[in-house]
Amino acid sequence: MQLVSVQSISYNYNSEVVLENVSFNVEEGDFLGIIGPNGAGKTTLFQCILGLLNTYSGRITILNEDIKKNKNIFTKIGYIPQKKSIDQKFPLTVEELVSLSLTRKTSMNVVYDILKQVGLYKMKNKLIGQLSGGQQQRVLIAKALVNNPIILMLDEPTNELDQKSQNDFYFLLKELNEKNKITIMWTSHDMNAVNKYANKVSCINKRMFFHGDKEEFFSNEDHLKNYSESSMQAHMHTHVI
Repeated sequence: MQLVSVQSISYNYNSEVVLENVSFNVEEGDFLGIIGPNGAGKTTLFQCILGLLNTYSGRITILNEDIKKNKNIFTKIGYIPQKKSIDQKFPLTVEELVSLSLTRKTSMNVVYDILKQVGLYKMKNKLIGQLSGGQQQRVLIAKALVNNPIILMLDEPTNELDQKSQNDFYFLLKELNEKNKITIMWTSHDMNAVNKYANKVSCINKRMFFHGDKEEFFSNEDHLKNYSESSMQAHMHTHVI
């Protein structure tokens, strides 16, 4: 079943092209890794899908509903933005932060079940600032899962995490995808992680260079060459600016 459809999306910031005629679909059960260099438009693409930017041209639907016409559809998405360091003195506990996402229809038992699922139930009374970076990311996943989304979107979720924490984090995402049937979209620079965990790949640098099965992308030298060339061009453009 098609969950998300992005149709000919273009977005400019001032006079600069950020996204140009981007189209792809996300199907139920996808574990989609979206790769591209810095400045490729990955975060902007997420912001368009989430309705945080609405001056794009083109059309985006979630469950066949146009997101500009039905704002309630965003309750179907759990979102984790790029990680920012959390102050050690941040006054909320794990349980309190996750509970902020509760609706009136959801009980605290749901919070406890999700904390068990992400391996943080025994830490529910700890302050957020006392947790490691990997544990903080798990808290944000729990917060995003409280209202039972069908899609989980994560923007560069493993930045600032050590290798072990990254591996543990991706293992959790894989489990959520396979056992809980949550469709996952995540942006990354880490080609190895995308190759290891994703089942679909989108390669973007303002335009969509590839969207399809992981095996097709990584087994085709032309796709890898196009990605490397687009990354190099973005790197050179950044340094020229």
